[in-house]
Amino acid sequence: MTAYKKTYDTLYRIYNKHRRNYKENSYDSKQMCLMWSTDDPPDEIEGTEPFDDIENAFNICIGEDDALELYDMKLDEASKRIIEIQKRN
Repeated sequence: MTAYKKTYDTLYRIYNKHRRNYKENSYDSKQMCLMWSTDDPPDEIEGTEPFDDIENAFNICIGEDDALELYDMKLDEASKRIIEIQKRN
């Protein structure tokens, strides 16, 4: 299994765990933002439970800039970014 596939699969499990908490996010568009309420999005996303789970799963630290960029990505892009973050941490 490639690093990308392993990262994507782990991220997809985290994504599904959090996406299912919000009935408005029932459509599986694979957009990272669906891990938070789309009806009432948080003011700050850094340090929220979805990012805590991602940091723990991949042994990385996600700063504010990366958090904002990841929030707007689809899972495939986010998987690549997480691998980049792992390389620089």
